Amino acid sequence: MRSGALILLALPATLSAQRQEYTLRGADVAMYNVAGVLKVEGGTGDAVRMEVNRIGPDAARLKVEVGQVRGRETLRVIYPDDRVVYNGGQSTRRWSGRNITRLRVAEDGTFEQGRDGWRGEEIEVVTSGSGLDAHADIRVIVPPGKSIDLHLAVGEASVSNVDGDVRIHVQAASLTSSRTKGRLELDTGSGEVTVTDAEGDVILDSGSGSVTVTGVKGRQLKMDTGSGGLSASTIEVDDLGLDTGSGRVVLRAVKARDLSVDTGSGSVEIDLLSDVDQLTVDTGSGGVTLGVPASLGAELSIETGSGGIDADIPLTVRRSGRRSLEGSIGDGKGRIRIETGSGGVRLRSSR
Repeated sequence: MRSGALILLALPATLSAQRQEYTLRGADVAMYNVAGVLKVEGGTGDAVRMEVNRIGPDAARLKVEVGQVRGRETLRVIYPDDRVVYNGGQSTRRWSGRNITRLRVAEDGTFEQGRDGWRGEEIEVVTSGSGLDAHADIRVIVPPGKSIDLHLAVGEASVSNVDGDVRIHVQAASLTSSRTKGRLELDTGSGEVTVTDAEGDVILDSGSGSVTVTGVKGRQLKMDTGSGGLSASTIEVDDLGLDTGSGRVVLRAVKARDLSVDTGSGSVEIDLLSDVDQLTVDTGSGGVTLGVPASLGAELSIETGSGGIDADIPLTVRRSGRRSLEGSIGDGKGRIRIETGSGGVRLRSSR
């Protein structure tokens, strides 16, 4: 009975030791974690707070270090093994087999996604089997005006209600963001990216996975995916650029002075709400549908390697052929160029 009582008394202390809070001061702070769930939220005060919850049978073996790395306060979760077992997170559950990802991690716990020759020892993250069965879920609370640079290898990450500059780099994880102000950069090697209600420059990159954006207002919006669809609606920016190796592009309710779309394979559908200074659409394979408002004016150039050209709006045609057209819409002040290797082109009024 006495030994049992001692165990019960010791248990809460053991559990509380796995959850700790750290304060990082300075205008720009960073974080590195190999596996877990990352939640970034807006907060108050004059410093960034990071709540680290170590989870798993081997959680006590994880170390958390905080200090200056390359000139800024940085929190790192140190994994003392070259094989980590982690089966949490939406992105992880999508994978089949045991090998999730490999990365090189330096002794100080830092790592860089997608950089050849990065220093450090190779760590393998697997969903089952032998290895260090532990990970860290981290909650980052960001006061207004701060800049954060967060790195996660495997898991999932979300951002909400942050007023500051946010950079998140993940290797195999989904990324979601809502209600942000400031520069937002989200980068995943494999996983979906979803952004809602962002004010400021927005830069989104996925090696493999769809990118979906609703409600962006700022100077620029850049969306890039190696393989996956790109979708954006209710956009008001000066510069809008989209690039996908393979995937459908859909833009609804767009206001942009400069707009460029480049896809190796995939259809493109754009609905404009205002004039453009320049619009360029280039697709290797896929049809293009462009909706324009009645007030739009632009010089027009269309070429298609295979496919027809249809226009349901008034045009002044200077030259037309079976697969090409040159002319103007309205006052002709802007420039619109559409080129597709295979697929038809249709012009219509905006919905």
